Amino acid sequence: MFGIIVSGRLVQTDFHPVSETQFLFNIPEADNINHVVIFMTGQTPFPDGIGAAVYFSWPRPEGPVWTLLGHISNQKPSAIYKISSLKTPDNDDNQIHFGDMSHQQSHLAQIGISVEPLDQLAQQVPASQVNASTSASTFMEFATKMLENFFNFSSSFAVTQSQMTPNLSETYVPLSTLKNWFENFQRRLQQNPYFWKS
Repeated sequence: MFGIIVSGRLVQTDFHPVSETQFLFNIPEADNINHVVIFMTGQTPFPDGIGAAVYFSWPRPEGPVWTLLGHISNQKPSAIYKISSLKTPDNDDNQIHFGDMSHQQSHLAQIGISVEPLDQLAQQVPASQVNASTSASTFMEFATKMLENFFNFSSSFAVTQSQMTPNLSETYVPLSTLKNWFENFQRRLQQNPYFWKS
């Protein structure tokens, strides 16, 4: 029902059942892996209202601790996850203990799949969103620089009304309107970096 792809390797469909609703993939020699693709093979769909949470575990001295990556479902049958930042011993956001399977080698990573109702999956926050402060700040920095560049570029064309020669084929926007838009966009971006998605 499930498969994973690690770049440069064959598709892996050999999961180990941990319970009726939990499944485990071992990823040997995982030290240089940055991304993993999780997908449904299409042979068996989930029953209505059911999906699967996807977890990642990197070897730690205290044993396996699982970090939520996201979920898959009939409506979203595959996902690509960046795991390179999760392969550090001090990352402990959003962790659970998953089954009682343990790592056998220091460089063996694991992917856990937990079949759950979709309404429960919707309540869970993946580590990528919990740790979104770095990506959100990078996005905010990019958006701010882009806005500043656009504002400065547009302002360089500003002319006073006495310098302006009417051209009926051109549309003019007052610089004050552009400045007001710029300030409002910055304010909304600081309040919620993802406001533009709604």
